Amino acid sequence: MANPQFFKISSQNVVLPDTETLQAAVITVDVHTGKIVDIERGTTNHLPQDDIHVIDVGAKFVLPGLVDAHVHLNEPGRTGWEGFWTGTRAAISGGVTTVVDMPLNSIPPTTTLENFHVKRTSAEGQCWTDVAFWGGAIPGNQKDLKPLIAAGVKGFKCYLIESGVEEFPRVDEHDLRRHLEQLQGEPTVLLFHAELEDHQCSTKEALPLDPTHYETFLSSRPDTLEVNAISFITRLQEEYPSLRYHIVHLSSASALPTIRAAKSRGLKLTVETCFHYLCLSSDMIPNGHPEFKCCPPIRDESNRELLWQALMDGTIGSVVSDHSPCIVELKKLDEGDIMGAWGGISSLGLGLSLLWTEGRRRGITINQIISWVSQKTAEHAGLSETKGSIAVGHDADLVIWDPEAEFKVSTESLHFKNKLSAFEGMTLHGVVLQTFLRGSLVYDGVKGNFDPRGPRGKLL
Repeated sequence: MANPQFFKISSQNVVLPDTETLQAAVITVDVHTGKIVDIERGTTNHLPQDDIHVIDVGAKFVLPGLVDAHVHLNEPGRTGWEGFWTGTRAAISGGVTTVVDMPLNSIPPTTTLENFHVKRTSAEGQCWTDVAFWGGAIPGNQKDLKPLIAAGVKGFKCYLIESGVEEFPRVDEHDLRRHLEQLQGEPTVLLFHAELEDHQCSTKEALPLDPTHYETFLSSRPDTLEVNAISFITRLQEEYPSLRYHIVHLSSASALPTIRAAKSRGLKLTVETCFHYLCLSSDMIPNGHPEFKCCPPIRDESNRELLWQALMDGTIGSVVSDHSPCIVELKKLDEGDIMGAWGGISSLGLGLSLLWTEGRRRGITINQIISWVSQKTAEHAGLSETKGSIAVGHDADLVIWDPEAEFKVSTESLHFKNKLSAFEGMTLHGVVLQTFLRGSLVYDGVKGNFDPRGPRGKLL
């Protein structure tokens, strides 16, 4: 009789850390601890050893679970938009085993210790993935930062432009300096929504253009906003260099020279971009379709190509979803009002397939993709000791994946709450067959089943 404490997964194609190509390997998992306890290179013997059950997946890929470090789950307060149950369920179906929740658009936002406890309480027992949390830096909450770090938040997000929700106001330079004085020497990171208006460039300027035209919206959020913001951020970092700064959802390739110059000066600056900026361009977006609206915006094809180049040369380190849903009414689909619609794209569960579909046209390997969506995101969120890689001692967060299977994105295939996505109708390659969270099978894509025992995710 097989020993129920252990099992093995054998594959000819495993993504292991510090390798550029897929490796044949057998992974041993301790079910009791949820940890990987051994990795044998090569798969010459598929038979049960020492009465341990072996799952042989043949040529199917075995990947580490994805770590999506930019997700808006919106609970409590805006659970009509999304919630821990639906959002993490969508994530696990796409091979994401850890999400890091943004401090907004929940009510209250994660800006005080009390608010953080409220959020964690609302998440208890609802999470299909493991969940970590970002805190928020807003005017006047600098004294809340250290208690939040001690309570476990992984870093702090701020906006240099209005966020779109009144309970999370933007910060100015005076606010930031007060926050930075508190954060010096702390094991944390400051995340920036990097758009900054000035007297020459403002989103509030009157635009006598059709609000249903995508070009109207694009012209209201020009590249200059991102360039201004990142120039300001890197100047500030020269004065406060001990802390790592991170640019969330980079959209504009025009900011890449500023980023490269900062990195060459040794500044601790990291950058992410999103699936939608790499897989869509403004050239593809029809007028009257607010489902494509996000901030900063999806830009033109030449911009998209430069983002891919920056990802491949390491200027951009990671790729995330920035899953930012809302109720369907706020998208103003009937009016086609892009200017008036909520800005945010929903993609939880689609990211791995999106990046594989687009990436392999460019000769991108699955090892590169996993570096961007698992390893680097785990490092960014301070989770790399247990997440993001298939390694002994790490959590057995594993994905069995068929790189050749394909599916068409439809409302029926989406597991998040509001079935609206800019990717609907696209045919994508790569399908999650099974997802294991800390050694437990939590999603079976072959059978279309989630773990009947319910959510097993931990709050990190």
